[in-house]
Amino acid sequence: MVHLQFFRSLRIGLLVLVLCFVGVAAPIWAAKSSHTRQVTVPPEDRFTSFALTIRAGESVRWVNTDEDDHTVVSDDAFNTAGNKGVNRLLPADGGTVVLQFTHPGTFVYYCRFHAHLDSFNQPVAPGPEGGIQDANGNFGTPMMGVITVLPDDD
Repeated sequence: MVHLQFFRSLRIGLLVLVLCFVGVAAPIWAAKSSHTRQVTVPPEDRFTSFALTIRAGESVRWVNTDEDDHTVVSDDAFNTAGNKGVNRLLPADGGTVVLQFTHPGTFVYYCRFHAHLDSFNQPVAPGPEGGIQDANGNFGTPMMGVITVLPDDD
């Protein structure tokens, strides 16, 4: 009988120890895996910041504060950080897109409404065929950005 109570106490003690470990470690795991950086689209048809540096395992959230829709489209000719083939709508007035980056490299992206790729896969401003033109005939700069993903610092 004493032997049975000893093992019952030992099991309860081990359970409490495991629960304490999980309770302490869970916030640490969550903090490492949930680090998210942000790119904003202000009302000026651009991504801000244009260039962003993150660590592998982190995510980027694009937030559109403009009154017009935009997109996040990957320039796959230059992407080495994964997320190839991205072509996501970023809805007006608070729409978001979130991508996680799991390995080092670069992620070049643009808005397909405000840029297109030339024959060298470089984002350029839209031209006369449906582009946005100012009073001086300028088609502006392409709406694009780049994310550099560094190795995880663990």
